[in-house]
Amino acid sequence: MSDTAITTGRAPSVYMPSAEALATVLAPAERPTRPSALSASLTFGWRALLKIKHVPEQLFDVTAFPIIMVLMFTYLFGGALADSPRAYLQFFLPGIMVTSVVMITMYTGVGLNSDIEKGVFDRIRTLPVWRPAALVGMIFGDVLRYVLAAVVILTVGVVLGFRPDGGLFGVLAGIGLLVVFSFAFSWVWTFFGLVLRSEKSVMGTSMMVLFPLTFLSNVFVDPSTMPGWLQAFVKVNPITQLVTSVRAAMAGSMDGPSTMWMLLWSALFVVVFGTLTMYRYNRR
Repeated sequence: MSDTAITTGRAPSVYMPSAEALATVLAPAERPTRPSALSASLTFGWRALLKIKHVPEQLFDVTAFPIIMVLMFTYLFGGALADSPRAYLQFFLPGIMVTSVVMITMYTGVGLNSDIEKGVFDRIRTLPVWRPAALVGMIFGDVLRYVLAAVVILTVGVVLGFRPDGGLFGVLAGIGLLVVFSFAFSWVWTFFGLVLRSEKSVMGTSMMVLFPLTFLSNVFVDPSTMPGWLQAFVKVNPITQLVTSVRAAMAGSMDGPSTMWMLLWSALFVVVFGTLTMYRYNRR
């Protein structure tokens, strides 16, 4: 007898679950509410801090770099521009604090560009959260870097002989002004991080902008010693307004005009570059 496949002609049975059976499998609870804008932003800020936890070398720019800057410029220019490095430090330290913190704001754009190149932001954009939360959270995370850099510089300065006349309150006020400006200035680099194609181009463009702003200011010397045409630029430079405000706060006073201009510059950066950033982000 040959082995032959025998078909019975019976149709395969199909299981049709009842409504009660489906209810036991599917979650009966209501759909979770959408997180608020603040909650989503803080969550992405925590993500930025976790990146530092797993790669602590990222903190070199807010620890080693500020220490090198303070030591190098204090002992390089202190004897030439003042009676002693310690005397120069009283004038110089608030300025180098501003320079160091403003310099590291560019890493906001660099980190954003890196996430975009890796496809991270394509996945984030699919989440049911407030659209700008990922960008705002990234900058929230960087605020800790700004505070850490300011504290490191201040600590080194105190060890070298810096004595703020404004005391603890003046120091906190100066750091607060610096953090407000740096948060607003970071939106410039988020825009660059979206429109430029690589991390190197973001960093190169950032340095090209930052060097004239920080060095052509009142950080290192009194602008009255500069040529008239250069003084005109220095006076309207937002870094000059920030340095003047921070110096006054740490000295125990308040420079009203400079603080007002600094806050206006901060608002302008957020309104202009924040709007451009979101426009580009939503259409990328």
